[in-house]
Amino acid sequence: MVRKIFFLALILFISIFSQPKVPQLNLWATDLTNTLSQSELDDLNKRLQSYEDTTSNQILSLMINSLNDYPIEMFSYDVASQNKIGSKKSDNGVLLLISKDDRKLRIEVGYGLEGVLPDALTSSIIRNVIVPKLRSGQYYLATSNGIDAIISAIGGEYKADNKSLESSKFPIIFMVIIFIIFWMMIKKGGGPSLPGEIYRSSGRGWGSGGWSGGSGNSGGFGGFSGGGGSFGGGGASGSW
Repeated sequence: MVRKIFFLALILFISIFSQPKVPQLNLWATDLTNTLSQSELDDLNKRLQSYEDTTSNQILSLMINSLNDYPIEMFSYDVASQNKIGSKKSDNGVLLLISKDDRKLRIEVGYGLEGVLPDALTSSIIRNVIVPKLRSGQYYLATSNGIDAIISAIGGEYKADNKSLESSKFPIIFMVIIFIIFWMMIKKGGGPSLPGEIYRSSGRGWGSGGWSGGSGNSGGFGGFSGGGGSFGGGGASGSW
């Protein structure tokens, strides 16, 4: 509860200085870096749509080039919340965000799934499943295996390791560090860099008018539509 209060206060603090635009996601798997092939995106989208049809849980993946120093925790929250991932009734949404050039990633978890996807579990998935593949440049396997692990965790089949359990005891310290770093950015530069204004990605990405382009359109399945899910800062971040 204390972590959630601190997180919401931090969001309020940051919102005073910026309101970065976020992409409107139309598919379950979106790659704005041209890293994944169309067949790989088709596979991810079909699997995630099938999972949603079977369970009602909505899991989305998004890969971008860079956040330009904007905190990944804030941007991930904005993407998940503004795209309303998960249903309004169950808050059962999950976002896997990978920032390729920053070498950072995050799993954002909706309120309704925090019981089966606590911070310790998502941290373990990031460190033991996703990061090893990212370090070897296997972005499709990193995303695919990460999604499989998230699904297994929701089903009660994935267990966190001891290191994750220990690290999960210090969420407040983690958030305080983010707060201090962000404050230093504001004091030094007169304000944070806004991804809604400066991000560019091979002719696609977002500009002052919002996102444009994007990879992942494919046939054989319908488009994603958010159901009104809510988020409160649950999940974990990592790097490679």
